Amino acid sequence: MQRDGSIIALVSVGVIVEKVDAALVDALPQIVLAAAAVLIVGLLGAVLISRRLRRQTHGMGEREITRMYEYYDAVLQSVREGLLLLDRDHRIQLLNREGARLLGLETSVAGSRLDQVGLPPSLVTALQSDAAVTDEIHLVDARMLVFNRRPAGGEDQNLGTVVTFRDHTEIRAMSGELDTVRGLAQSLRAQNHEAANRLHTVVSLIEMGRTDDAVTFATEELEAAQRLTDTVVESLDHPVVAALILGKMAQGAERGVRLVVEPGSYLREMQLDPHDAVTVLGNLIDNAIDAAGETSPPHQVRIAVAIDAETFGVVVDDSGPGLSEEQRRLALQRGWSTKPSADGFGRGIGLALVVQIVRRHHGTVEISTSDLGGASFAVTVPTRTHAEAAR
Repeated sequence: MQRDGSIIALVSVGVIVEKVDAALVDALPQIVLAAAAVLIVGLLGAVLISRRLRRQTHGMGEREITRMYEYYDAVLQSVREGLLLLDRDHRIQLLNREGARLLGLETSVAGSRLDQVGLPPSLVTALQSDAAVTDEIHLVDARMLVFNRRPAGGEDQNLGTVVTFRDHTEIRAMSGELDTVRGLAQSLRAQNHEAANRLHTVVSLIEMGRTDDAVTFATEELEAAQRLTDTVVESLDHPVVAALILGKMAQGAERGVRLVVEPGSYLREMQLDPHDAVTVLGNLIDNAIDAAGETSPPHQVRIAVAIDAETFGVVVDDSGPGLSEEQRRLALQRGWSTKPSADGFGRGIGLALVVQIVRRHHGTVEISTSDLGGASFAVTVPTRTHAEAAR
């Protein structure tokens, strides 16, 4: 090659194959030793890793692990109770099919933060708390769900949170109706005792020969009771609603609370299901009687009813202590009460049922201050569908 880079000629030197073979033979022991060392290290590492994996998987192999995963997944997805697993950052790691149905979510929300999937703020706050929760009631859309929350992991580590929940909507609705029937039965028993006392008075007057006084006393009592019944029945032309209000009047009278139906109240045609109507009216009146009894006399509850084919409207006022702005907000968010818990499920079930029914029918619940001095609950539920309204 010249200085300017041009090539003048090429020179090639050959190496015989025997020399290459000899060099390979000389290096072969070192290659074998290196390969053997790598193989031994690999085998040793594989044994150690296998032992560690078997220790962590309790001795199960890949087939056993696969089978157990399929079994566990089938169990979790088939149970009739919602299951929600959260990690330490409150991200959803698992939500089974029943849980997704009850919460109105998709099972694909796994990996999302709890506060980003559209759950009620009160429920998100409760589930993000570090405290254990047992049978706590929350309203999610039209359902009343009972939640249990427990931390996951041992004493040395915190893996997250396990949340289980179940639907108690129908059970609590039936329980509310049962409470209403029980209240009516108690009122009937009280009226039975009162009627017996009056009957004894009439009999004693007759035995004393004062028949005119006996007739006057009995007539006045009958006229007063009949006048009250006629007033309610004429204004509220529905046997279930009229019977409920008359029963609550007797129950309130037994507790020293005077219930009155607002003049001008009417019930022309009720499209709302009678069971829902009993639940709404019964629970609102029960709460009002409880509140009115907490203050000094006079204890009063006023009921205004405006029900026709298009609207179910009820306003219940009481002379109780009333509710603050914060209490009103909490009362509408979930089942809540000013009274302490009396059982495993807490209080506030009645109001929770009312809110659940109203939301299901796309109605409204408004809480304000009554002119009686206590709280005023106004419930309005549209009972005519949009199609019917269009016609």
